[in-house]
Amino acid sequence: MSDKDITEDFEEALEEEQKNAANEELKDAEGAVDRELSVEEQLREDLAKEKDKFLRLFAEFENFKKRTSKERMEMFKTAGQEIMVSMLPVLDDFDRALKELAKSDDKEMFKGVELIRVKFRETLKSKGLEEVEAGQGDTFDAEVHDAITQIPAPDKKLKGKIVDVVEKGYKLGERIIRHPKVVVGN
Repeated sequence: MSDKDITEDFEEALEEEQKNAANEELKDAEGAVDRELSVEEQLREDLAKEKDKFLRLFAEFENFKKRTSKERMEMFKTAGQEIMVSMLPVLDDFDRALKELAKSDDKEMFKGVELIRVKFRETLKSKGLEEVEAGQGDTFDAEVHDAITQIPAPDKKLKGKIVDVVEKGYKLGERIIRHPKVVVGN
């Protein structure tokens, strides 16, 4: 082997080594880019997860606000229910007193008690109390009326219908707080 061959072999080996080194650097650079992309992709995924978690939490909070607002409105509507229920016997007593006073000759006392009853009833009405309509001949509805007894119908038209209303019923808003007590014909 001559010096020239050795030099050429050496140059070829050097060139080969430089190509390998360049390829290694290129692979390392590509790997770094891949790692950067994977880090970037990882960050995007993390951001997407956090965004989804935030949106779900926000939606849950909005639902909570709506639910509590609705519950508060319900509570305000029926806040006086206990007081109203305790006032119903007083209202019934006024009605009974007026029936008895109508039998007497003292018309001034009747007018006085009637004025008090009307004022009391209007005050309760302004707070949301309404009478549940029930009268003789109305169809009996078990969800609205409370049947205390059944009697033979005095007329065929009153079978399965209300014969008499023993106690008036009342509702506060849309909720019935006392069902009318009725006698049903059979």
